[in-house]
Amino acid sequence: MDTNQMAAAGTGEYFDALETREPEAREHAQLAALSRQVAHAQSHATYFAEVLGHIDARDVHTREALAQLPVTRKSELTARQRLAPPLGGLNATPIGGLRHLFRSPGPIHEPDGHSGDWWRVARAMYAAGFRAGELVYNTFSYHFTPAGMMMETGAHRLGCCVFPAGVGQTESQVEALASLQPSAYAGTPSFLKLLLERGAEMGQPCASLSKALVSGEACPPPLRAWLHDHGVTARQMYGTADLGLIAYETEGGDGWIVDEGVLVEIVEPGGTQPMPDGEIGEVVVTVLANGDYPLIRFGTGDLSAIVADSPQRASPCGRTNIRLKGWLGRADQTTKVKGMFVYPGQVAEVVRRHPEVRAARLVVTGTVGADTMTLHCDATRQDDALATAIGTSLREVLRLRGEVRFVAEGALPQDGKTIEDARRYD
Repeated sequence: MDTNQMAAAGTGEYFDALETREPEAREHAQLAALSRQVAHAQSHATYFAEVLGHIDARDVHTREALAQLPVTRKSELTARQRLAPPLGGLNATPIGGLRHLFRSPGPIHEPDGHSGDWWRVARAMYAAGFRAGELVYNTFSYHFTPAGMMMETGAHRLGCCVFPAGVGQTESQVEALASLQPSAYAGTPSFLKLLLERGAEMGQPCASLSKALVSGEACPPPLRAWLHDHGVTARQMYGTADLGLIAYETEGGDGWIVDEGVLVEIVEPGGTQPMPDGEIGEVVVTVLANGDYPLIRFGTGDLSAIVADSPQRASPCGRTNIRLKGWLGRADQTTKVKGMFVYPGQVAEVVRRHPEVRAARLVVTGTVGADTMTLHCDATRQDDALATAIGTSLREVLRLRGEVRFVAEGALPQDGKTIEDARRYD
């Protein structure tokens, strides 16, 4: 599964043959790789030896078996890395065998290994139109965080040259663009817009740019249209410093194609169980193509959903992997009620205790210090006995009293939120 073990990149319309294989063939290969990755993580990463120690890796060869494993959330990494610096024991390769360590806000440390295109970004770049021999103007930072290096190694995998522009110094960047005449841009979409605007103001339009792989922030339709009107076709890449590439856009639209080197699940926010295709939940990723940092069921904290029929219908671009609906917000809806933290996972635990509850949403109203907590429940039966039982579970799990209110089937918003803070702060 490692991109370096594949055929040469960019042999036609697609990065490689993996992108258009039959879904059944992909699932078979990835689930076989999953079992091997679990065994590798157990044997080489002290954290996974602990949390997966009771698991026989040979049994983890189905989606159902994967769903029984614990979720490790990104929000947990800061505390874990303080206990076992610098990577919390999640690394399978010792520190001396890695190439770099980075530090992102949190703080969270992330590694980089010696294999080329370690974060697998080349696939997204190829889908954005980047080709061998081109110059990539890379405006992501090269210090502390790995974003600049992620793009650089992906570009090198394709045979591109990279100008390491980094961030800031807008006027100097415009001058560099005018003299270098690159065709491809990597960075945030807002900074690309700023460069194009400043270039026009300075009389040095960045007319050579025609394609962009953008990440790090949302690229809403109005901004995408503005860039297109100024000659640049922008495609979005979804990834993290821990996981590398997760999904990417293509010219076909209709969702973000999931990378070939990962298994993606959409799980109940704060919980562990997968959501039905089409419903919003937290993006949980298992990396299959990285032996250095073998993250198993890693909760990103991001909300998305699987395009409902993508398991059966290929993208218009011809790629056959499942597709995500894009970035739909954050799953971490932790809030304080009467001075105590309330977590989405606690709400999920209450729901699990009552099979009659199909869905629930905890709504906090009132004002800070005089707040009221109500669990809105979509349930198969709605009577006083069930309401009392759910109220008891609320007190036991959250250590707080709350009301229970039943709603009509399907009445809860399908936005992935488990906790809604509707208090007044004026």
